[in-house]
Amino acid sequence: QVQLVESGGGLVQAGGSLRLSCAASGRTFSNYAMGWFRQAPGKEREFVATISRRGGTTNYADSVKGRFTISRDNAKNTLYLQMNSLKPEDTAVYFCAAREGLTTYTNAYDYDYWGQGTQVTVSS
Repeated sequence: QVQLVESGGGLVQAGGSLRLSCAASGRTFSNYAMGWFRQAPGKEREFVATISRRGGTTNYADSVKGRFTISRDNAKNTLYLQMNSLKPEDTAVYFCAAREGLTTYTNAYDYDYWGQGTQVTVSS
């Protein structure tokens, strides 16, 4: 079992930045590929970014490419999402997710463990 707790969300103006964190516990963090997803009101959960278990491979949704950066610190059992140049359409609840595996995964159904989410609101 892996427990995930997100933090770092909040209210920010368009063009601003936020860094989300996801603290993991319970199992060996470096065995897990990780992902960030988001869900806006009335919309389905969508893929944002994913990173391989050692951090060597990343993948991003086209909507965030060049603005968001996913990273991890396996010594601290923590996943990050640096979000720059935020837009109002980035407003959503952001979730981190984990699954054992050797690569990256962009489909929510591929993940076994989820955090409770952190709200990000970008004002125009």
